[in-house]
Amino acid sequence: MNWEQLLSLKRFGDTNKRLRKEQDETRLGFEVDYDRIIFSSEFRGLQDKTQVVPLSKTDFVHTRLTHSLEVSVVGRSLGRKVGKLLLEKHPHLHSIHGYKMNDFGAIVAAAALAHDIGNPPFGHSGEKAIGSYFKNGDGAQFKNALSVKEYQDLCDFEGNANGFKILTESRAGRSGGLRLSYATLGAFIKYPKESLPKKPTNHIVDKKFGFFQSEKAMFKDVASELGLIERSTEDLNYNRHPLAYLVEAADDICYTIIDFEDGINLGLIEEDYALEYLIKLVKGKIITQNYNALLTTEDRVSYLRALAINTLIDEAVSIFMKNEENILAGKFETALLDVSQYKAQIEDIIELSIKNVYRSKEVINKEIAGYEILNQLLNVYGKLAFNYYEGRLSNYDKLLLNLLPDTVNLGEESLYNNLLNICLYISKLSDTNAMLLHQKLKGNIL
Repeated sequence: MNWEQLLSLKRFGDTNKRLRKEQDETRLGFEVDYDRIIFSSEFRGLQDKTQVVPLSKTDFVHTRLTHSLEVSVVGRSLGRKVGKLLLEKHPHLHSIHGYKMNDFGAIVAAAALAHDIGNPPFGHSGEKAIGSYFKNGDGAQFKNALSVKEYQDLCDFEGNANGFKILTESRAGRSGGLRLSYATLGAFIKYPKESLPKKPTNHIVDKKFGFFQSEKAMFKDVASELGLIERSTEDLNYNRHPLAYLVEAADDICYTIIDFEDGINLGLIEEDYALEYLIKLVKGKIITQNYNALLTTEDRVSYLRALAINTLIDEAVSIFMKNEENILAGKFETALLDVSQYKAQIEDIIELSIKNVYRSKEVINKEIAGYEILNQLLNVYGKLAFNYYEGRLSNYDKLLLNLLPDTVNLGEESLYNNLLNICLYISKLSDTNAMLLHQKLKGNIL
């Protein structure tokens, strides 16, 4: 892979090549990507979606929205630091093509901002609930009417693939979705493969999948424009856009440190015990006088959190640059922080978060409720999708149709598209709206 292609400013529908040197510096193409994402309704919906603790009423706890904003900030720093070093290493990128350090930061920031845009309500349990409906629930009846890969898309419903759908799907008046630059779309796709085969290798790109069958053509167009390396001739499977490693690192840094911070502030992790873990990560960087002057738990944790994030940003940049050639060749097979000198400290923090936060009774009880809510919504709307495809809508189905937004397209040509569009509709619901819709369908509220 080469950086000239990887930094493509192309957007869906372009007929002429966009050159970096011809860009308006006051409104750079990559920065337009950020603007389009942040003003989208799908992004706004993240303000009431679970990060760790579902439906929390405390100000301490992060939602998907605040998490995404923080990941974007970390991603921007990672991109700028890497961009500075890459331009020193490959000066022709600036002298001939006009790329600047901030271009890298803008691409990573935009992709990081969107990284959770496809996640359904109730966190990762929401993904599992949708998949379970098709694998073990009433949705299993549709298996024989779908191709193997179409059915796998639904059984392993994936927020990353759903995000790519949201960013790129055409609808009336909005061809190409948000029409982001292909560089940003490439950085967004952490798993540039289809749903089958599952985990054919231990390479990081094979961990999950990054697009549904419905977006296969769009993905191929993006991969071709960016010059991504094809890993399989039988199934669509490519090596990552190098900047996807930085998006992943930004997410890893934030959920490792900030979810831990939430656990401390909620009282799920004891302060003295927790601070010891953070201090291990940043020892030698603490200004003792400043730290000892902090009087509250929140301030002490905030101080150590900032140091920890900066430490891991510098570490991720160092690892990226040391391995740039292998990354461009598709030979770097792990996440950046998986080979970090701080791996043991990171794993200790994550293990404590899993034990005390992710598996706390509050989280588990609300995930169970969310699981039931989504299953019931899918039972109702899955039948609607099938009946529409079969051309035999009941009176109840017709009432349900009147509740659906105009953006939900159902037809009689593809059961797969009907089911996927219903999943897309449900995935865009906030936690609260999913709960309210569930109550309406049960007749508990009007």
